[in-house]
Amino acid sequence: MVSKNGPILLFDGVCNLCHASVRFVLRRDKLAKFKFVSQQSAKGVALLEEYGGKAGDSVYLIHGGRVYAKSDAVLITLRFLGLPWALFYGLRMLPRALRDCAYDFIGKRRYAWFGKLDQCPLPEPSLKDRFLD
Repeated sequence: MVSKNGPILLFDGVCNLCHASVRFVLRRDKLAKFKFVSQQSAKGVALLEEYGGKAGDSVYLIHGGRVYAKSDAVLITLRFLGLPWALFYGLRMLPRALRDCAYDFIGKRRYAWFGKLDQCPLPEPSLKDRFLD
């Protein structure tokens, strides 16, 4: 079972867009609430199995014993970051199917548009304690 001390983001460790998103969250998470784990790591694989996720299918947010995927994971993450980013949480009023359709549109093209890495890069030493793998 995962620590209940804060939100955990499971990201695609070989996706450039995903790495940019992790850096975005790291810069704005002033209280260091978030922990991060690559979906390709041993810890990431175990968490995906535990919560029923599939590597590379979505970003996943684990918080309070629940798992959120796709647009829910993104919008809840933005809510945690506070203003002005929390304002995007209002998009949850849109039907999930519509939000996830937009998420999937970008997700299916992310490697072509942003590139793909051969392996997940190591975090900076000052941020190593924020990564679970």
